[in-house]
Amino acid sequence: MGILGIGVDIVHLPRILSLVQRRSAEKLAKRILSTQELADWKKISGKPESQQAQFLAVRWSLKEAAYKALYPAIIPTWKELTFHPLNASATMKPCLVYNPASGVDCNLKLHSSVSHDGDYVFTSILAEHLM
Repeated sequence: MGILGIGVDIVHLPRILSLVQRRSAEKLAKRILSTQELADWKKISGKPESQQAQFLAVRWSLKEAAYKALYPAIIPTWKELTFHPLNASATMKPCLVYNPASGVDCNLKLHSSVSHDGDYVFTSILAEHLM
């Protein structure tokens, strides 16, 4: 096992809220979310814009951090990365999963951390290559 890379990102929530108001939350969601995330998105689409923006900001930031951790060995697309938040029974830590469109197993584990504070979302990713 070896560390492939570390990536971090910070998102200012008003920036995402501005995108949502200018272009629509649905458009942004369809652009950056995986199929599974889009299904989760539809469950909150009736909620206030601030909640929608936070949902999108977390995934945006995680995927940016993952890109930084994986590049140049792997160049993921937005939709190839899926965030699995803490589940209701708290039996699984939040994690980011890479599902390449090619279907090739990359033997990766993406350790993720998300922190919220006021108008900011900070994320970090440690990409581990499993031998």
